[in-house]
Amino acid sequence: MKTQRVLTGITTSGTPHLGNYVGAIRPTVRASRLAEVESFYFLADYHALIKVGEPARVQRSTLEIAATWLACGLDPERVTFYRQSDVPEIPELTWLLTCVTGKGVLNRAHAYKASVDKNTAAGEDPDAGVTAGLFMYPVLMAADILMFNAHQVPVGRDQIQHIEMARDMAASFNHLYGEHFTLPEAAIEDHVATLPGLDGRKMSKSYDNTIPLFVPREQLRKLIMGILTDSRAPGEPKSTEGSALFQLYQAFASAEETAALAKAYAEGIAWGDAKQMLFERLDHEIAPLREVYDRLIQDPAQIEKTLKAGAQKARAIATPFTARLRDAVGLRRLDSVVATTTKAARSAAPAFKQYRESDGLFYFKLVDAGGQLLLQSTGFASGKDAAQAIARLQQQGSQALAGLRDQLTTQGDAAALDQALAHFAADKG
Repeated sequence: MKTQRVLTGITTSGTPHLGNYVGAIRPTVRASRLAEVESFYFLADYHALIKVGEPARVQRSTLEIAATWLACGLDPERVTFYRQSDVPEIPELTWLLTCVTGKGVLNRAHAYKASVDKNTAAGEDPDAGVTAGLFMYPVLMAADILMFNAHQVPVGRDQIQHIEMARDMAASFNHLYGEHFTLPEAAIEDHVATLPGLDGRKMSKSYDNTIPLFVPREQLRKLIMGILTDSRAPGEPKSTEGSALFQLYQAFASAEETAALAKAYAEGIAWGDAKQMLFERLDHEIAPLREVYDRLIQDPAQIEKTLKAGAQKARAIATPFTARLRDAVGLRRLDSVVATTTKAARSAAPAFKQYRESDGLFYFKLVDAGGQLLLQSTGFASGKDAAQAIARLQQQGSQALAGLRDQLTTQGDAAALDQALAHFAADKG
């Protein structure tokens, strides 16, 4: 039984590079092969419209990234692989989340703040050149994640804030309309989460310092030989700290190989020799994938067919879930008989309350319609673990109590607890 959902997407604004591969593609393809993981991969073409005004570039990037996922081992039969714009429920959810998200939260988004700071420093209007799309980017990203109730989202460190904002939006919606969303968590490989580019800055299409993933072998070698290094001569000890070349090697090498290069640095390896080591290590991993990619990129019709099939799988989840959310917020048929949905009425029902204590652990409790405590959890190491326990109780009712008995304490009348848990099962039905 799959117990964890992992979701990741890549913006279709350029050619996939080594940073995309190490930070998103490789770890999640590996995770997709785990029996307990349900994986969602998407091409973030709506996101591309925020910063790319070239339609042909968006289309070409979509093709290249789709071919990259498949060349790197993604099995469309095993995962849900789709294009963002093929799932119209995602922009609808974006609007629902917009209505529960404070403007002050979006004011603190890194990308927006960077634009404001740049304009202010230049003496311009703070919002000069800032589109509503850029400002709303975190909400669209949250909708991508929350539509499929992902537990984990592999991201670079610069994206952690967006996951935290998605959690805040989910919690706000849940507070107003009941438990609908899982609170996601960022999944990061600490030493390779963000790769340096050719100039030592973060590898990014924005800086034009990327190393494309599937360039021909000789072009890959030429790019690596052009990586900036310091002026220390052969025989002179070199520091691995802050070395873009070393960080790139570490992202692809084993612990033993990395230790060997660190030793070579200390012994004064020539930069040219170190770059050759990096090239050989990269090409060893990439060459077999490049061969598959080159074949796939020549058959765009087959890739289109694969994406359409993936969209059908995605919408099989998104469509009924959106119907549930529409009902929760009051977008309902006028001839249906519904219970009053005032805030007071919503509070007159059992509810799970999830929170974090000063010890850093995550807790939850179940209270009845009158606010009396029925169930109290012990501390969980992560919000995801607490949310999964809540989900089990909501889905399985009293049957879940035995499996969670070491993490729960019950209070009061057992019949009242059973009745409260049955309420959630009936609501989900």
